[in-house]
Amino acid sequence: MHDFLLAKEIVGKLSEVAFNKKLSHIKKVYVEIGQIAMAHDGHPEHTEDISIENLQFGLKSIAKDGIFMDTEFFITKVPGDNWKIVDIEV
Repeated sequence: MHDFLLAKEIVGKLSEVAFNKKLSHIKKVYVEIGQIAMAHDGHPEHTEDISIENLQFGLKSIAKDGIFMDTEFFITKVPGDNWKIVDIEV
């Protein structure tokens, strides 16, 4: 579930970038994610780490139309505790 929420957040940010840069299609997106753990109920002992496979599935499920038609997502685990879009190919 947390993977899907992160996927929505990433697609939201990509949509914002695409709008601001007037992009009509995005071919590839490179994302780095750190040790992101999300608690669904606010208790740190109830956290789950993000699964790259589940995140990929969430991204493909959400970003399947419009500017994201056939977009490929490349996700790399990195040190740290955050995520960022590293590169976008149009």
